[in-house]
Amino acid sequence: MTSDTLFRPFTLKGLTLPNRIVMAPMTRGMAPDGIPGVAQSDYYRKRAQGGVGLILTEGTVINRPASRNMPGIPFFHGEQAMAGWADVARAVHDAGGKIAPQIWHTGSTRGGKWEPEAEVESPSGLVGPGEPRGQAMTEEDIADTIAAFAAAAKDAQTAGFDAVELHGAHGYLIDQFFWDGTNTRDDRWGGATIVERSRFAAAIIKAVREALGPDFPLLLRVSQWKQQDYSARLANTPAEMEAWLVPLVQAGVDILHCSQRRFWLPEFPELDGDEGLNFAGWAKKLTGAATISVGSVGLNSDFGGAFAGEASQKTPLDGLYRRMERDEFDLIAVGRALISDANWVRKVREDRPQDMKDFNAADLAVLA
Repeated sequence: MTSDTLFRPFTLKGLTLPNRIVMAPMTRGMAPDGIPGVAQSDYYRKRAQGGVGLILTEGTVINRPASRNMPGIPFFHGEQAMAGWADVARAVHDAGGKIAPQIWHTGSTRGGKWEPEAEVESPSGLVGPGEPRGQAMTEEDIADTIAAFAAAAKDAQTAGFDAVELHGAHGYLIDQFFWDGTNTRDDRWGGATIVERSRFAAAIIKAVREALGPDFPLLLRVSQWKQQDYSARLANTPAEMEAWLVPLVQAGVDILHCSQRRFWLPEFPELDGDEGLNFAGWAKKLTGAATISVGSVGLNSDFGGAFAGEASQKTPLDGLYRRMERDEFDLIAVGRALISDANWVRKVREDRPQDMKDFNAADLAVLA
């Protein structure tokens, strides 16, 4: 079992990547006044130099009041922020890399004790099941939010990025519409089924696709789990997953970025056992779209444990190689390992596991 399977090229809509390794979006919260600068350009350039196939930026927020839940999260709107992001894209390209921004709205989630000046917004004024926070969005709020996502995507294209990712996972705004625990609306943006609750996401995707045109790659990050509830599930069966994801692909998504806490866990073990398809594998099978898998690659603890200070040691990649060799999914995203070690991809390619760095939670607080 070798790493060769990770180093096959991948092409979609004119975007050609030299390998199957994606840098996962990892919130940094280190953009003063929301404006990316030299520190961000250097940070992403180093990962491109290290051999990452596609870099996904940290979450960047659209032009809506209270769209971010931490003060250092970068904007993806406004002249200064977009000039900074154009510099980031240029730095990555100069290093031979490809890059896409992750476009985001944090909804009613908390990012700590900091509070935005505007009241937070969400589908039903809830941050979790039965937990009020902020205000329910009006029709005007929803229309303006859809337009803001489309404008940000167009700005990414203009700034020279290679693709765009929408953040529809982890209990943030788009995901709060998906989840019946936070979407209790009785209008066209809510409903008893996941299909009905997906209309908001589909409307964003359609607007973004129209802004980008048909040939620019569009990614969507989705998850079953929420930061509000790690055990939450939107789809308990393949049929429910198909009903959720197929309309989103039909609306214009090219790649589904399927987030799970540990990529090696089967999504429906009752159907195909402990070595069965993971979330990305089932999403690919059910929709026909390309997929990215993600979740604790090369590490023995998950992301939540890392934030809690749990130690994360290196683990072998043989299980990843097996799944990639059978084309269970198309790409694999790596987060914490690349935060700690900008040259992680090169060390995998050169079979140098002894030289890889263990992840330390302190790495999350350093932009290097």
